Amino acid sequence: MNIPNTSKKRVVIIGGGFAGIALAKKLKNKNLQVVLLDKHNYHTFQPLLYQVATGGLEAGSIAYPIRKVIQGCHDFYFRLTTVKEIDTQNQKVISEIGDLHYDYLVIATGSKTNYFGNKEIERHSMSMKTIPQSLNIRSLILENFEQAVLTKDETEKKALMNFVLVGGGPTGVELAGALAEMKKAIFQKDYPDLDIQKMEIHLIQSGDRILNTMTEKSSEASEKFLNSLGVKIWKNVRVTNYDGRTISTNSNLSLESATVIWTAGVQGACVHGLPAESVIDKVARIRVNAYNQVKGFENIFAIGDIASMESEAYPQGHPMMAQPAIQQGELLGDNLMKLAEGQLMQAFEYNDKGSMATIGRNLAVVDLPKYHFNGVFAWFVWMFVHLFSLIGFKNKAVVFLNWVYNYIRFDREGRLIIRPYKKKSFTTFTSDEI
Repeated sequence: MNIPNTSKKRVVIIGGGFAGIALAKKLKNKNLQVVLLDKHNYHTFQPLLYQVATGGLEAGSIAYPIRKVIQGCHDFYFRLTTVKEIDTQNQKVISEIGDLHYDYLVIATGSKTNYFGNKEIERHSMSMKTIPQSLNIRSLILENFEQAVLTKDETEKKALMNFVLVGGGPTGVELAGALAEMKKAIFQKDYPDLDIQKMEIHLIQSGDRILNTMTEKSSEASEKFLNSLGVKIWKNVRVTNYDGRTISTNSNLSLESATVIWTAGVQGACVHGLPAESVIDKVARIRVNAYNQVKGFENIFAIGDIASMESEAYPQGHPMMAQPAIQQGELLGDNLMKLAEGQLMQAFEYNDKGSMATIGRNLAVVDLPKYHFNGVFAWFVWMFVHLFSLIGFKNKAVVFLNWVYNYIRFDREGRLIIRPYKKKSFTTFTSDEI
């Protein structure tokens, strides 16, 4: 990897997500050598991926170069690579570009989509955890409409204009709302030769309410908002299969759709090499103690979505969201300095600042520790929090100007097919139909 030898303790961080970046900032210019590894050279602000997928923002406005984060830092290095394995016995990270010895290892690899072992659904549906995946969704949405204009087969046309979102968490709810707004204000102008009223948006939730991690008040309000936008919500329904055309469920519901976006669950993006007892097999999260140390190791840590810190308050670990990741990263930065200096570390205590979701224009729900509200004010709070959470002044400015323009013009000008995406499983047109 061409990392200089040093007499300092070397900290290797795997992952440049919320947790990894928070830790990296804390370790700037400390008496440690820090190496950050990631398969991308940028940090992604994942809460706004759905806006990239629906043309509200361009990808560059929610990404920030990792090398810019560590600019000017002494003895701090970034390497673009994928980590293949951890050799815990020899304290080495094995990657595509070589091996690297560590004194302290921090695993901050985040999470990935959980298909619960269903390979058919994984093969044919879309997920939205990265910028490339969001761009694929954007292209597929627009390509489906372009194909719908061409086909004379009404059944085919309906399937191309049907959108199914599986999972009623924040991602599914926000994406459903964004698609509903595109139907209302954009698609009917872009495609005057299509009957846009035939476009359907389905949100399928396996539980008895959407946004089930928020309060019942917020859940009910979000359902009301989505219904007002024309989204069809199916509760207590579990998707059992999707073959690229037909969605099968455990109920009588069966839908024909060319686009299924899977937001029904996540699991840890675990790295090979840890012993089985350190990893929770079902969710692929790593067991850690109150100091984020991986069970069985004193010099290996896990933070963010990948870490499962089980406690009485959080028996299944902290929620896989940005705030726990950021807080764990910041505290671990302090604890690593204490550990290197032979001092006692501080146990992690999660400060729950609340949760929120936006459904559409002037529609959002916010749960704070003492207050719960929805509607226009909640929408402005959501925008303010997300705007100031972005890294970089330019990104903040670009996103703000985009939001202002979109609000005034009721438009989303990012609906461009920059990188075409073709689903091989759904190419059924003949030359006679085009």
